[in-house]
Amino acid sequence: MRSTAKRTLAMTALSVALFLVVGWQSTAVLAQEPEAAPPEPVLPALDDEPDTNVDDILKDESAMLAGEGYFYDPGDRRDPFKSLLEARDSPLIRGPRPEGIPGLLIDEIDITGIFVTGDGPIIQVQSSDREQSFLLRVGDQLYDGDVIGISGKEAIFKQIVDDPTALKPFREVVKKLNP
Repeated sequence: MRSTAKRTLAMTALSVALFLVVGWQSTAVLAQEPEAAPPEPVLPALDDEPDTNVDDILKDESAMLAGEGYFYDPGDRRDPFKSLLEARDSPLIRGPRPEGIPGLLIDEIDITGIFVTGDGPIIQVQSSDREQSFLLRVGDQLYDGDVIGISGKEAIFKQIVDDPTALKPFREVVKKLNP
């Protein structure tokens, strides 16, 4: 019985000594000053005028690494860090609509004719709010999109969509000939 008590007392003393040594080392580690951050590498200039886009990306990346903010390159995707409600409260103001073809809205036009010429197909459109008709070719810019294709009885438009929930910033609109 005596040997068991001695063994228990020795184990307890060893545990206390181990605890004190570990505690002393952890306070020594905490008392040390943090190491200085290594200096940032200097990138060589490739040309006389640096690309501001690259400079902005590097600046944002260094700010992110310093813990001052975030950087996200959405590519063709919607940025998940931007509020979906913010876009609805502040609509895109593009100014007054200009006269002529640049002021036409895709939803307001009707195709009244399609002509095939030596320079390619042309569509005749009429806006619902104007009495004048216009002739459009592939590539012509309208207020909210452009003409991307003309076939026998229809025209395809690429309409810009200002919807933050949409995966693409545009949609294809097909308008058929309306005689």
